[in-house]
Amino acid sequence: MRDVDMTATADDGLPLAGTLTLPAGAGPHPAVLLLHASGRLDRDGNTTSRHRMELGPPLAAALANNGIATLRYDRRGVGATSGDWRTTGFVDNRRDAAAALRALAGRSDIRADAIGVVGHSEGAVHAMSLGAGPGVAAVVLLAGFARPGEDALRWQAGMIARTLPVAVRPLLPLLGALAGRQLTRIKATSTDVVRVAGMRMNARWMREMLAHDPRPDLANIKVPVLAITGAKDVQVDPADLDEIRRLVPGEVRVHRIPDLTHPLRRDPGRASVRSYPRLLRRPVDPDLLAQVTGWLAQRLNESPR
Repeated sequence: MRDVDMTATADDGLPLAGTLTLPAGAGPHPAVLLLHASGRLDRDGNTTSRHRMELGPPLAAALANNGIATLRYDRRGVGATSGDWRTTGFVDNRRDAAAALRALAGRSDIRADAIGVVGHSEGAVHAMSLGAGPGVAAVVLLAGFARPGEDALRWQAGMIARTLPVAVRPLLPLLGALAGRQLTRIKATSTDVVRVAGMRMNARWMREMLAHDPRPDLANIKVPVLAITGAKDVQVDPADLDEIRRLVPGEVRVHRIPDLTHPLRRDPGRASVRSYPRLLRRPVDPDLLAQVTGWLAQRLNESPR
């Protein structure tokens, strides 16, 4: 296994800096494009030194051990990729993912007929879009929602509210009304950035995410799909797995993993976003990695040349 620097050129000419992990042996190799969740994330899914998802390295290593290459890249305005992540839209992220897919397929050491896409959270929604088009042989959806973006956000907000401390719960109606007013205000904006409670927020990304409906993409995926959501995910409804299974017309396998949370770590305790700092000190669930890599190895290594 070896890592090489790789740059994909976005539609507007911006270089997206990334890492291509290649397995041992001569190519061309099957490959996977890894797409991370929302926010200011680098190629490994990390935002800061304190909030480290660290999904990229263990997944790339596991795939390389199965003969599969992996490309992951820094989002706009993060790491070695220039730009401003606060003005980058949801649609920009999808277009950048498509550009990375084209760059990966264009390499002589990669099999263009055996490329899969793995997406987590927002990345899973973009993986649905890519999987509905050409050039993708398999799709893995980790905690991907299967309903309009605004519905998904409202479900998430309700679940998170239930995990707040008991002392705060009497304030939930007031907090809910305030959040509703802020959401209405963001939907009415036309600028890339807006201030909410004194903080600069990416309003363009939020408007586009709220308006996005992934169901048409799911209905147009003709390649095999593996969809996994944790039973203790409080950001994406595990019940959306049933909708994914209903909508995808071809081969689809869904798994609702007991105790798995949105950060892809297991927690036997009560599900809560307040547990994330503790969970992120542990590695990504090894059983999840084994399940994803085993499924992809079977689909990509056996793809017809």
